[in-house]
Amino acid sequence: MPPATALALPTPRAFVSNLDLDCFKTNPYQPPATQLTLRHLNPVLGNLPTEQVTLGVREQLCVPVAKNNAMPPTDVLNFIRFVDLSCYRITGITVNQPLVVHHLNPVLQDLGRKQITLNQPQQLCVPVAKNGVIPPAEVLSLVRHIDLKCYGFTPNPPMNRVLNLRQLNPVLGNIPPANVQVLYARQLCVPVFKAGDNPPAAVINIVRWLDLEKYDVNAAAMSPITLNLRHLNPVLGQLPGETATLTGRSQLAVPVAKNGNVPPG
Repeated sequence: MPPATALALPTPRAFVSNLDLDCFKTNPYQPPATQLTLRHLNPVLGNLPTEQVTLGVREQLCVPVAKNNAMPPTDVLNFIRFVDLSCYRITGITVNQPLVVHHLNPVLQDLGRKQITLNQPQQLCVPVAKNGVIPPAEVLSLVRHIDLKCYGFTPNPPMNRVLNLRQLNPVLGNIPPANVQVLYARQLCVPVFKAGDNPPAAVINIVRWLDLEKYDVNAAAMSPITLNLRHLNPVLGQLPGETATLTGRSQLAVPVAKNGNVPPG
């Protein structure tokens, strides 16, 4: 039996619906040549083929935030605050996959549903630790297996809403809350499995529901912030540490459901 102090995994619905990521531009960095075989985890996209991709240049670091001071429940926050994803350019097959998406986070549920068509994969976002701060073991067992393949899509309607973002990860606690104007929808990031990874079934049951829609944002200029990154997923554990300088906010990723398939829990 686990110790009484062990953190219980959140339900898929609680985890996914509370995960919002503030995506910062970084200085470009090309990792060593790395090929990955990716398979879709969400049942709605189970018809899409397994695909081999090569990690390109790092473009973004996406870190957890709360919107409009709507904080996740404490038991969920314990996990969400350690979801840091480093996003690398990839290319791949154009899928032309029609989908209907709707927002899961309570702050945005009034926005309704929209029809989109997935086009070509553009990024792979993978879990990292910042400045040597490794999540607790129970948290690590979940967040290290979050891999998101981000597809461009059309159409690209604007949200045209101002949201206040507050950093949740303690490493970036010195960034004050700030308002951003959320603009055009650009990407849908969907969960994938990397060949060679071996996540537990309970973890797969959560991450397979993690779909994030990325919107462009307008935000105030910021002073650059330099961080040291270390890969958390076992498949990428051999890659060297990276230095990433955050140069400004570029996008906001918010949770959605596809074709009415809502995470359980």
